Amino acid sequence: MHIGEIHCVAGKIYHVEQLAHGVTLLNFCEESPTCPFAAVVFSRNLKNIGDVRQLQGRTVEIHGKVTEYDGRAEIILERSRQLGGSGALLPALPKEYDVEKKGHYSAGRFSLPHASHPKAKKKQSPAYPVEIPDDPE
Repeated sequence: MHIGEIHCVAGKIYHVEQLAHGVTLLNFCEESPTCPFAAVVFSRNLKNIGDVRQLQGRTVEIHGKVTEYDGRAEIILERSRQLGGSGALLPALPKEYDVEKKGHYSAGRFSLPHASHPKAKKKQSPAYPVEIPDDPE
């Protein structure tokens, strides 16, 4: 690969893999750990691109700057116009899709966050009347 140059990579997407923090990898090899190239979609860009899960099994073209991360080449997808071939017209993400929960989201449930530490007890106010000693003269 030509790191730092803008290229078009065409091939079949074998796996669409969701990683931590909503990062999605589009793997061009059957065995993703040994694959020398992948396309990366960050959660903030999913609205601009569409439902990338539907790319699995399709042959696509990806246009962009080739960068290196963790010993392999990758192109970061930020816009839908970077996709060509059968991936050019992806449907939008479903409204209930949550990238952090990897699609297991229910709009009907809501819970408040729990306190991370126990609350400290309030100090007791002194009982009245309070006796104040006189100043020695």
